[in-house]
Amino acid sequence: MMRYLLTIVLFAIVFNVSAQNPIFYLLIGTYTNAPSKSEGIYVYKFNPNKGEATFVSKATGVANPSYLAISKDQKYVYSVNETHSDNGGDVSAFSFDKQKGELHFINKQSTGGDDPAYVSVDSSGKWVVTANYSGGNISVLPVGADGALQPTAQVLPHEGYGVNVERQGQPHPHCAVFSPDEKYMLSADLGNDRIYTYKFDPNNKQTPFSSPDPAYIELPDGSGPRHITFSPNGQIAYVINELSGNVIVYQYNNGKLTEIQTIESTTEGNKNDRGSADIHITPDGKFLYTSNRGVANDITIYKTSPDGKLIQVGHQKVGAHPRNFMIDPTGRFLLVACRDSNQVQVYVINKNFGLLQDAGLKLDIDQPVCLKMLPVK
Repeated sequence: MMRYLLTIVLFAIVFNVSAQNPIFYLLIGTYTNAPSKSEGIYVYKFNPNKGEATFVSKATGVANPSYLAISKDQKYVYSVNETHSDNGGDVSAFSFDKQKGELHFINKQSTGGDDPAYVSVDSSGKWVVTANYSGGNISVLPVGADGALQPTAQVLPHEGYGVNVERQGQPHPHCAVFSPDEKYMLSADLGNDRIYTYKFDPNNKQTPFSSPDPAYIELPDGSGPRHITFSPNGQIAYVINELSGNVIVYQYNNGKLTEIQTIESTTEGNKNDRGSADIHITPDGKFLYTSNRGVANDITIYKTSPDGKLIQVGHQKVGAHPRNFMIDPTGRFLLVACRDSNQVQVYVINKNFGLLQDAGLKLDIDQPVCLKMLPVK
């Protein structure tokens, strides 16, 4: 009896069981090119009360849906098609049936730039933007009342190159992120070591984005900025740099970035290409995490200070090539897409120290890349 009670207590501590926590749909974007056997976007039901995930459905026939965005009203999902052609890559629109947990294809449009690697949708649901990695530009697409994508309204070209001749021969925008107040959109460009800032006017149907002066800030040579995340209060921006393997912390105010700290994410691998990839902060702002691929294959764990600066507290080894990861909306689980291990791995976040514990839950999916959640109800 004592052992049985102890098991229950430990389970409650690890998973912080509460009947009030909602159940979520977990959407998984993948690479579909051979040798991958993935067929598109996968939908699971994730129960944070039990630490369980069950398969629900999949949207097939979607080429390389490597990054996803969900509209604020949760009715629509947008996916890049990370491909290239004479017209560039594509971005696809889906409606989402919450009752059945199913994605239904609406339409797709050309991005006008090769290999779109990131997609965002503004809170009004009127605009979708993609960062076209090989195209060196940002595409801006209007959205109809039915969630359908309309042809590109604006293309924002990046220029310049960096010191890393193998990786920075041209611009490579890797994200397009709206600021917390949505007055601006920021884009980290891995190819030219810049973070671009654009003013955003959602009511301007011809040119919703315009460049302030200055239009960008420059990072140290060879940084390779990749992704950006904001603190919950919107006052701090954190940038993960793929090539240098570090995080730069900025104070953020009305479109302006002021550097306050640089801290390592990883020191493993080639000194000019550390393979750092993604960055996310817990909903309460207490802990921040980064993923590192290449030799490291781990998650770096930081505690945040009141001024937004970071203190590194540890590393958690994960599967091969942790390209993207996410923190679930309850702040209790970290899910990581290990592309080359063909798994989504789930970890419990220690609420006191931020350290990660294997939850014993792994989803076998070929080349998973992007993870997103929305509540079932």
